[in-house]
This record gives sequence, structure tokens and C-alpha cells, in this order.
Amino acid sequence: MADPCPELAGQRRPVVSGAGRPHLPLRPLWLCRTCAAPWPCATARLALVAEYAHDRVALSVYLCAVLHDAAADLHRLNPQDGPDPATLFRRFLAWVPRGHPPPEDP
Repeated sequence: MADPCPELAGQRRPVVSGAGRPHLPLRPLWLCRTCAAPWPCATARLALVAEYAHDRVALSVYLCAVLHDAAADLHRLNPQDGPDPATLFRRFLAWVPRGHPPPEDP
């Protein structure tokens, strides 16, 4: 799997559930390898928000790159109907928290 955002590779860790199994996408289907939900699954979303708590711009950039890859993969799988752009936006970006991250404790 090609890294959709190589400049952020050093900043990311695998999205892991409490049981320690990574919640990573199964390409080209874009389902979670652990729970089979559409990726990013709920566990992946929570982990990504926690991981990028102090850099939401980087989270959005990463998810935009992943959305781009997912749209291409899903279109190749089903070129007649293709992925719905609004559905992909909701799945990959609409859930990202807006506003400023919480201040750090002194």
C-alpha cells in the first residue's frame, strides 16, 4: 500500500484499538482490517483524533490524501456507479472536529 501522505509518515502511528489490533484500511475496498466497517471506522476515528489532537490541520491533510486514494480505488472497483463524493466527504472528513484543540495543562 502506497503511503498517501509520505511527508507525515514519521508523525503517524498505526490506529490501534484497546485490544492492540491495528484498525487499518483494507485496500482497495476501504474496509477496516480489524472490524470490517467502512474505514475510517469509529475506533480509527477516535484514535486519529487523539493522535492529531494538537495538529488538526495535519489530520485534515492526511485524510484528504486518503480520501483521494479511496475515491480512485473505489471508482476502479465500480466505474459505472463510482463512489458518491458527498458520501466520501462525510466518511473521511466531515467528522473531524472543528475549532481549536484544548489548551495544554501547565
